Amino acid sequence: MSAASGDNARTKAGSAATAARSLAISGNRIDSRELFATEREIIITHGEDNYRLRLTSQNKLILTK
Repeated sequence: MSAASGDNARTKAGSAATAARSLAISGNRIDSRELFATEREIIITHGEDNYRLRLTSQNKLILTK
C-alpha cells in the first residue's frame, strides 16, 4: 500500500468517527457540551425539514429553519 492510499484510508476513518458519535442522555436531557464537542453547528432533521442549531460566540444557542 502506498503512503498516499494510507493517508486516504486514515482520512476516511477520521470522517467516519466524526459522523458516528454517541451522546449520553439522562432522562430527557443532553448536555450541549456533548453536542458541540467538535462543531459549533449541528443539523437537526425533523420529518422532512432541516434545522440548524448554532452555538454563538457569546455561548448562546440559535435554532433556525
